[in-house]
Amino acid sequence: MNPKIPTLEALAVVLEQPEHLSLQRLALTPPEAADVVVDIEWSGISTGTERLLWSGQMPEFPGMGYPLVPGYESVGRVIYAGADAGLAIGQRVFVPGARCYGEVRGLFGGAASRIVAPASRLLPVSEALGEQAVLLTLAATAYHAIAGAQIDLIVGHGVLGRLLARIVVALDSSAPPVVWETNAARHVGADGYSVISPDDDSRRDYRCICDMSGDATILDRLIARLARGGEIVLAGFYHQPVAFTFPPAFMREARFRIAAEFQPADLAAVQALLDAGKLSLDGLITHRVPATEAASAYRTAFGDSTCLKMILDWRN
Repeated sequence: MNPKIPTLEALAVVLEQPEHLSLQRLALTPPEAADVVVDIEWSGISTGTERLLWSGQMPEFPGMGYPLVPGYESVGRVIYAGADAGLAIGQRVFVPGARCYGEVRGLFGGAASRIVAPASRLLPVSEALGEQAVLLTLAATAYHAIAGAQIDLIVGHGVLGRLLARIVVALDSSAPPVVWETNAARHVGADGYSVISPDDDSRRDYRCICDMSGDATILDRLIARLARGGEIVLAGFYHQPVAFTFPPAFMREARFRIAAEFQPADLAAVQALLDAGKLSLDGLITHRVPATEAASAYRTAFGDSTCLKMILDWRN
């Protein structure tokens, strides 16, 4: 006998227009045979792409438009599984987003109390991770930025920069990276690597610099720190044109690479590091509030420099 389909309604964060957010009851699209229904426990707020959605600065993007449900860092439990879903009721899964809200766009659609999504898009996660499982997207994104390179300078000690630094150390503890951070309050929390102000660094021979800042004006400063034949990885999201002065880059034969979305192999690699005890997600979630306080939570996430990762608790 097929399981009974639960109530197809959710309380969701809805960005009605830039800087105008509300919680709304939304009807959900009925699940098909390969779909599951998930009750969300926690969802993270991204200070990269979601900040751009919030401010209205997001460039043209597939599915872009208001109103929308944001969120691509959610974790919850399967409460219904279609006949072809392949997931079990009660499993905890990572949810990278959902498009199940009718006329309200799901970009990225994970910030809701309940979602409907294809089971193939979800990732079963360890019970031991708990709320930290919301960080899997960022950890896989950081891993994707490495792509076999020996990163020796990371720009930015936010949550993404910290994850990248931890992964670099986990892969080769004999070659820890240097991390630049202009905010002195964010110099704390390093484990196995050093965090310094760019003004206190005299090196000009970095082989691979990974920028997590999203600062479109930073390239000339980074090129000046490259060794000949060095590489700059752009791993932030840049809503303004990125440009650089050609002669210094020419003299160094600089190479540039863009790190975009993570792939399943990146997620698997991160899970392997976690399972082996080589990577920790401790200390990265600094703020947590009930989902009913979403409006203030988004402002804190985007405006408080002490906030590395804000999560919304949907359990009640």
